[in-house]
Amino acid sequence: MPDNSVWAVPVQIIATNRADYYAKEFGGDIQRSLAEDTLPLFRASEYEIEDWAANNMNWSDVQHAARCVTPGEVDYDDGWVNGEKSVVEVEDEE
Repeated sequence: MPDNSVWAVPVQIIATNRADYYAKEFGGDIQRSLAEDTLPLFRASEYEIEDWAANNMNWSDVQHAARCVTPGEVDYDDGWVNGEKSVVEVEDEE
């Protein structure tokens, strides 16, 4: 992620998403699509898992099942020095 955090997402979430998409080619049967098409493809190549996830899914599709395995880091010193800045007026909160 942009903050350098690392997240784990179950492959089953990605596989089910792909199987659902291709179920129309299996008479609408998601389980058959999963068993006969998606799982063999994913077992043969990890690239296919990453490719499907990156090009066909959004974070909102996996967020509910994602688990943070390495928390993110933000370099506020770098942000302060190199970040975009603007001057704005802020009303007093008195």
